[in-house]
Amino acid sequence: MATRETRCCVVGGGPAGLMTGYLLARAGVDVVVLEKHGDFLRDFRGDTVHPSTLDIMDQLGLIDRFLTLPHQKVARLSAQFGDERVRIADFSHLPVREKYIALMPQWDFLNFLAEEGERYPGFRLFMETRATGLVEEDGTVVGVRTQGPGEAEGEVRADLVIGADGRGSTLRDDAGLETIDAGAPMDALWFRLPHLPQDSEETMGRFGAGTLLVLLYRGDYWQCAYVIPKGEFESLKAGGLEAFRKTIAAASPFEPARMDSIRGWDDVNLLTVRVDRLKQWYRPGFLAIGDAAHAMSPIGGVGVNLAVQDAVAAANRLARPLDARTVSLADLSAVQRRREFPTRVTQRLQLVMQNRIVAPTLRTRAAPKPPLPVRLMQRFPTLQRIPARILGLGVRRERVADYIVRAER
Repeated sequence: MATRETRCCVVGGGPAGLMTGYLLARAGVDVVVLEKHGDFLRDFRGDTVHPSTLDIMDQLGLIDRFLTLPHQKVARLSAQFGDERVRIADFSHLPVREKYIALMPQWDFLNFLAEEGERYPGFRLFMETRATGLVEEDGTVVGVRTQGPGEAEGEVRADLVIGADGRGSTLRDDAGLETIDAGAPMDALWFRLPHLPQDSEETMGRFGAGTLLVLLYRGDYWQCAYVIPKGEFESLKAGGLEAFRKTIAAASPFEPARMDSIRGWDDVNLLTVRVDRLKQWYRPGFLAIGDAAHAMSPIGGVGVNLAVQDAVAAANRLARPLDARTVSLADLSAVQRRREFPTRVTQRLQLVMQNRIVAPTLRTRAAPKPPLPVRLMQRFPTLQRIPARILGLGVRRERVADYIVRAER
């Protein structure tokens, strides 16, 4: 059995895990990141990089290289309720350099972070390496058991294990941490439709009679999310693929023939929506962040950006104690205190939108009208800056600590 030792073992090579690993390594901390897959090439992951994350890349001096990656810019968000089109958010007034959402394949984002991390001698990324459980001594987590390529077993011993292994986290379950489930009345089906030259390039949501379709412009295709009531995917499949194509055609602005690009149910990916959070994010030797600590609704596309904000807060607080090998429960508690408030507020806003806008839309038989707050935004466009601020920068904006920004390679 191979045993590796490090100051911090980060489990999960998503945005939370790789950003944490990168920041700690930049601060001079020896860190191991474990990713169970052999690459990052998985479609329909969160691809919205918000201004808050772009600002962090700017602080770190990475923004110019980062923006050479393929992406589309969304400076404003719109929606259509029945036949009425409305503007929801205008990011052009945000106090940051990049005043837009960047739609970028998540694998490009993650590969970029991995490559930047490898510039530091303390950064080690192990692909195809799964954390199968926590290693404990006298009630304290001291590492993880691993399974690597060829089913080889091993251990990574660490002063701190950070669980960033997503909403299906095995580590948070192994740690025995209690979850608070806020509930979600919906699921989402992700699929692609071709983008043709005559199409607009506007990212928007379309609210119809019993339907909600989100269209994200991705260059040569539309990334689409069709929202359905919780648990109804199997009954929808039982109705047949052709019926599904007709439903999407009716909900979209496109000609029915374009739906033929949905060739089978393998082209449709189910996202089971969850909104939950841990009551306590930590225990001795262990901390959960990102989706492992709080699963978010896809509303607003904020999951990636909250994960990155968690990573910044964790690195800011923990890099020096990790370097000195003095990480305490007070340090772990401080990370939760810093990030729990924005998590709770964001989830509350998502639940309000789910319960007061999305769920009624899915039940209605008539074309919906824009809610009062949306109508007010059309009359007073300045109000569009409020959702832009919340979506773009978050409830509590994190900035990378100066000592990490100034760290030399």
